[in-house]
Amino acid sequence: MGRLDGKVAFITGAARGQGRSHAIRLAQEGADIIALDVCAPIPSVERFYPGASDDDMAETIDKVKQFGGRIVSATADVRDFDAVARVVADGVTDFGGIDIVSANAGIFVFGDPSHLVSENDWDDVLDINLKGVWHTCKAVTPAMIDAGKGGSIILTSSTAGIKGTPNVAPYTASKHAVVGLMKTLALELAPHSIRVNTIHPTGVATDMILNEATFKLFLPDEEHPTTEQAAPVFTTTNALPIPWVEADDISNALLFLASDEARYVTGNELKVDAGYCIK
Repeated sequence: MGRLDGKVAFITGAARGQGRSHAIRLAQEGADIIALDVCAPIPSVERFYPGASDDDMAETIDKVKQFGGRIVSATADVRDFDAVARVVADGVTDFGGIDIVSANAGIFVFGDPSHLVSENDWDDVLDINLKGVWHTCKAVTPAMIDAGKGGSIILTSSTAGIKGTPNVAPYTASKHAVVGLMKTLALELAPHSIRVNTIHPTGVATDMILNEATFKLFLPDEEHPTTEQAAPVFTTTNALPIPWVEADDISNALLFLASDEARYVTGNELKVDAGYCIK
């Protein structure tokens, strides 16, 4: 018996990183997976790290199936509500409903003080990290209410959704706004026994963080900073003596919020931050 047997989980940004980890972890516990990702480069992000690909999604599908999980996938941009709604409708047709939502898709653009951020960078980050989360919730809510079974919606925020972060204005603003959206949805959906929470990771060992551009944010004087050089600097940001957490650490916390063990947990900001927010 898995903790999520008979449940269906809809995960955005599922092609790699935390999204892939969430898909695998929830499948291990018995959930069927509806996986969505844009699987295409986003120009404003490409100067920092590459976008996910169809090959990445294929790897997510293979890994879920290795654990005996059922999975359907779709390519869609969370900025396009109609596209997200079609994926949700198809997933409901395939699996009979949606019980768990991980609004995980997001991008990270950084390096400029607020007054130098370009209009395009601001719009891309807010459109994906905030509007995309709203689109995800807007698309799934009617089906979850109509099913009458309750459910769990988990929005991926960040430690940057709790603390200010210099030179990361669009990302920080978007992740703070996600918390406000979560608190509103938690109140609106509580009568339907649908719980809504945010999860707040510190740095996670994925492509979004483990890249030269991010390392230079902390080591600006290094021409080509390495993971080995960056790790001690990242460690100083956390209370626990580690530079970053693994995607599995976030997935385990998300599993708790998705499961019946958290049946009365709603409107909460769950930090998985190695003590980042108390420093």
